[in-house]
Amino acid sequence: MSEAPKVIDLDREAVKQGLQEGSFVLVDVREPHEFAAGHIPGAVSHPLSSFDPSALPEGKRIVFSCAAGVRSVRAIEFAQAAGRDIREHYRGGFKDWAASGEPVE
Repeated sequence: MSEAPKVIDLDREAVKQGLQEGSFVLVDVREPHEFAAGHIPGAVSHPLSSFDPSALPEGKRIVFSCAAGVRSVRAIEFAQAAGRDIREHYRGGFKDWAASGEPVE
């Protein structure tokens, strides 16, 4: 039995601050049609259905995001299984972002 992935939950304020500072890359793992319908400004699309940890940027802090925080945890599991030290995700995801009135692209 493998050990559970180490996951760090970030809230909306931490995500906003990181995006403003440019301290991480926000990777949206929702499907392309979801991303096209609206996403957090500055996020990059990397759908979970075709997820490839080796295609993620190297040398940058990565934070995953999805609709509500479920698929982003799966992305962390996949990335860690591939040997990447990625632990952070936006716990509330796009639904939390949009519901709070934050800007959407």
